[in-house]
Amino acid sequence: MTKRWRFATMTIVLAGLATGGSSQSLHPRPAARAVPSLRWVPAWGSAQMLATAADAERIAALGPVTIRQIVHLSAGGTMVRVRLSNVMGDTPLRIGAARLARGVPGQPQVTGNRALTFNGATATTIPAGAEIYLDPVPLATQAGDDLAISLFLPKPATRHTGHPGARATTFLVRGDQSAAATLAAPEKIGGWWDLADVEVAGGGTAGAIVAIGDSITDGRGVRDDGNARWTDVFARRLAANPGTAGLSVVNAGIGGNRILLDGNGPSLMARFDRDVIARPNVRYAIVLEGVNDLGVLTRDAPANAATQRALIAEITASHHELAARTRSHGIRLIGATITPLVGNDYYHASAQTEATRQAINAMIRRSAVFDAVIDFDAAIRDPAHPDRLLPAYDSGDHLHPNEAGYRAMGEAVPLHLFGASAVRAHRRR
Repeated sequence: MTKRWRFATMTIVLAGLATGGSSQSLHPRPAARAVPSLRWVPAWGSAQMLATAADAERIAALGPVTIRQIVHLSAGGTMVRVRLSNVMGDTPLRIGAARLARGVPGQPQVTGNRALTFNGATATTIPAGAEIYLDPVPLATQAGDDLAISLFLPKPATRHTGHPGARATTFLVRGDQSAAATLAAPEKIGGWWDLADVEVAGGGTAGAIVAIGDSITDGRGVRDDGNARWTDVFARRLAANPGTAGLSVVNAGIGGNRILLDGNGPSLMARFDRDVIARPNVRYAIVLEGVNDLGVLTRDAPANAATQRALIAEITASHHELAARTRSHGIRLIGATITPLVGNDYYHASAQTEATRQAINAMIRRSAVFDAVIDFDAAIRDPAHPDRLLPAYDSGDHLHPNEAGYRAMGEAVPLHLFGASAVRAHRRR
């Protein structure tokens, strides 16, 4: 009798052992070419959600369409791979072609356009609810580079996965123009579409920081194509600092997002595993959420003291749950204080709302649940009126910072929380 043990690169045949015969020499078959092990790190990413219905219908109405979108990298390497998403889709999504090139924010022209493949094929279908990686390609990149991903969709879905708050210009054109250096008569549209991550390997990138939050992390109020979110400011500081230059930043903000309940996109608790833990080589997670939980609580009617206390308890419990998840995966959890919202006409926060915000922020600052804390509240509040944004940092709605406010937030993140010394301190805990 002959028994076979199949390994990744060869099959070894052992003859005669089962029958008690004499041992015979091993005769391995020729080994397959080994695939080098690469350390992949997300250099750009977004939080996936159900795309805006009107925009999805606009794309679908064009028929076969090319979507060209620009992403801004927070780290570089020698290899690139792209992850596409159909997690919110209810039907399979056909990708007829995909291309990767160097791009310029706000421009449809690209250079060095190259084909991307799917396990060697030029087209693929992504099952409903699934995500896929495209085959890696060699490409030298660095922090601050802009890449263009062009997707040809032979039959766009009306229920579409995407990220509406791109703060970047995306281009649409009929037919397959994915290989074109310049698109012919493109339309402009907001958002990112079917695109979850751009990852890099090689070049010394050590790991990723995921900033997960609401519209303040998503960057509401910044100019399109300007890369002026607080996470962009933070990423540039990391890249310029020798002790942290190997870290990338992924922005997983969703406008209107809440910790406890779904709203614009799934709740923080529902999406945390996909947006943070499932990404490769994440070393830190920064959580800035809660302002929408506070605002929605009293948007339509006042909430009594018991309801306010219950919200504090639920958010505290949620933070403990996130800490348990991250620590089981070796990720440091960094809490961020909730910024002011008094004066906002949509939420019309009361004195009780402000008291609840202060109580939650006190918990964040003092609780041992987090490995570290970033005090965004202190960075952008008005010292004379601590329940409000500093006027110089206010976009005008008394809730979202302007670009100066986002810059102040990005500059308020202590870099000593990251890098080798921070990891050693974490391991000693």
